[in-house]
Amino acid sequence: MNRAVKLIMAVMALGGFLIIFLASALPLPAQDQEKVELKIQLPKPMFIGTPRNIKTPNLEAITGKPRGPFFVPRGTELVSLKKPVTSSDPQPVIGELSYVTDGEKSGEDGYFVELGPGPQWVQIDLKQPYLIQAIVIWHYHSQARVYRDVIVQVSEDKDFINGVVTLFNNDHDNSSGLGAGRDKEYIETNEGRLIDGKGTKARYVRLWSNGNTSNDMNHYVEVEVYGLPVK
Repeated sequence: MNRAVKLIMAVMALGGFLIIFLASALPLPAQDQEKVELKIQLPKPMFIGTPRNIKTPNLEAITGKPRGPFFVPRGTELVSLKKPVTSSDPQPVIGELSYVTDGEKSGEDGYFVELGPGPQWVQIDLKQPYLIQAIVIWHYHSQARVYRDVIVQVSEDKDFINGVVTLFNNDHDNSSGLGAGRDKEYIETNEGRLIDGKGTKARYVRLWSNGNTSNDMNHYVEVEVYGLPVK
């Protein structure tokens, strides 16, 4: 093997090493980062046993088993605590809108906000964009009930006109007018409902409901949004 060929092979080998080195040094996108289990502090359960006699055409199967682990990129944090909340019903029937992000998840009286009947929403301003990894909702869990037309949307537009992403929609018959969804209705428990944020970039979170199987009102105990800062 002559000297020229050896030099070319050496350069090629060095180039491959540099490519590998540079690739390993680059930051990974959020979806490829190391995943860790999301730790959610749950309130105490308010009812025991399998709920019965709840009639709804779109109810998910009841297993009675606890929710399995949910994994998020390392560094994901709770970003909704104490953040401002607005609503389609600015004067709640019971409680304050601030209850939605105050960190109190108890199912007892005095820990939930009640909005009027019909389609209503609450909206959380995270104060800056985040890569949303998970949203956990507790509507009301001192009694087994199903909330109708639960729709969760995120956007960087506070008016939700542009760039709206729907993360969850169980309005199977489009009765709220935001489009028919394919997600299932579910029974409220102390676990809340965990929704995958899919790393969506957003500053605002808007959550809809349209009454429940016990009455026509809309309730929220707490909403937690978990995300990564946008770099």
